[in-house]
Order: sequence, then C-alpha cells, then structure tokens
Amino acid sequence: MDRIRSIGRRALAAACMVAGAALGGLGAATDARAQQTFIVVSSTTSTEQSGLFKHLLPVFTKQTGIEVRVVALGTGQALDAARRGDADVVLVHDLAAEQRFVAEGFATRRFDVMYNDFVLVGPKADPARIGGLKDTLEALRRIQTAQAPFVSRGDRSGTHAAELRFWKEAGVDLGSTRGAWYKETGSGMGPALNTASGMNAYLLTDRGTWLSFRNRGDLQVLVEGDRRLFNQYGVMLVNPERHPHVKREAGQRFVDWLLSPEGQLTIAGFRVNGEQLFFAGSGS
Repeated sequence: MDRIRSIGRRALAAACMVAGAALGGLGAATDARAQQTFIVVSSTTSTEQSGLFKHLLPVFTKQTGIEVRVVALGTGQALDAARRGDADVVLVHDLAAEQRFVAEGFATRRFDVMYNDFVLVGPKADPARIGGLKDTLEALRRIQTAQAPFVSRGDRSGTHAAELRFWKEAGVDLGSTRGAWYKETGSGMGPALNTASGMNAYLLTDRGTWLSFRNRGDLQVLVEGDRRLFNQYGVMLVNPERHPHVKREAGQRFVDWLLSPEGQLTIAGFRVNGEQLFFAGSGS
C-alpha cells in the first residue's frame, strides 16, 4: 500500500510539474504579448529631433504599457507611410495635407494637438538685410534679390511646404529665379540646419528644432513674430477600415492621451534651457 501511495505521490508531483510548466509558459507568453504591445507613429523630423518624443513617450508608456515606435520623416512622407498602412497614428504639421488625408478616407478625424512657430535664421552679417523684419515675404524677396545663400529642406515636409507657400506669396517664382544661391538638401530639419550653418546661409526652421540645435555657428534668428509663421501640429488615428491591421485601441489611447489634460501638460512642460518648445492645443 505504501508503495502504491509513493507511486501516486510521484505521479501527482510529475503532473504538477507539467501543469506548472504549462502555466509558466502561458504566463511567459502573456508577458511577451504585453511587452509586444506597441504602435507605430509616423511623425515629423521636428518632433523627433527637437527631443519632444524623448520627453513624452516614457510618460505614456509608463502609464499604459504601450510602446511607441516613431518613424520620423518629412510630413509628406509621413502621410504617405500612413497611406500605405505603415503607421497606426500620424502626428504632422501641414494643415492642407492633413485635411486631404482625412478627405481621402485615411483618417476619420484630425485634432489640433500643439503648436509653435517658424523662424527665419541667417548669418549675423545678414547680407540680405532682413534682420528685425516682421514681414516674412519681404524678407524672402530681399534674399532672392541679393542672391544670398538659402538652404531649403526640399523634402516635402511641413516646413518645406510652408517655405514654398511663402515664396509663392512673396511673388518669387523659384522655377525661373533659383540658382546657385538656393540649395535643396532633401533632408530633415537637423541636417538642413547643419548645412545652413556650414554655408552661412538663410533657412526657415521650426523654433523647437532651432532651440534644441547646438551647431549654430554664425546663425541667429533674424525674422520672427509674423502671423504667417504660426505652426500648428495635428494628430490622427489611421482609419482601420482602410488598413484592418491598424492597432485601433492602442493608437486611440495614444491620441486620447495626447489630447488629455495630462498629455497637454506634458507637452507644455518640455523645455530646453528654460524655453518652452511647444504649446498645447490650438493657437488659432
């Protein structure tokens, strides 16, 4: 009888070990799935290179357990990535392009999330004599007339779209007037600033990246405060009806968090050397 009981106990222990291993495996799989909860956010180089995401994302992930993987591109490319279904959320800054994105059905709604402004920077020598102007269009006309070096991102970003819009409003036809003085880099805001610094050239930049940028060389802010330089950012969940693999719930949680009082305070709390880089909500 004792031998039978001993065999029974060994069988029970073995069964418990198997069950434990199975439960342990299930727990590990559950933990792995939790760790694999992530969304892809297609955004601009200005939000990434300014350091904003390094400030925001740890707060969001700590609260929700959702990892955010950012693909930083020019706004046009960021929207194209979302059109292909390569992102769950888009955070960009070109209102006209964002409205087209919604109209095409790639998102159902767009929300103002934050804003800052653009500035025209250039060398201290200021050969085009634009320093202190409050009229961006007059500044661009003077740069073109002086054939002073100007660096353009040339990358279909929100900043590039604003720059092209300003040239057009200034009455400058780049197609017929651009020459060696006008250099397109096809790059993000940081590399474009590096190029402008190396060339002692003028450049349109968002203030956030400028404040975070260290390799300024001889550059300084020359034109600011023009209402045209207002720079609004919008956020959108990619429409799951267009791309069923979009992580609707996790993506919407990120959008909702950004728009929540806590998310907005976190955005407003991002500073470099004491200066606020982005302002929450809509500035309109």
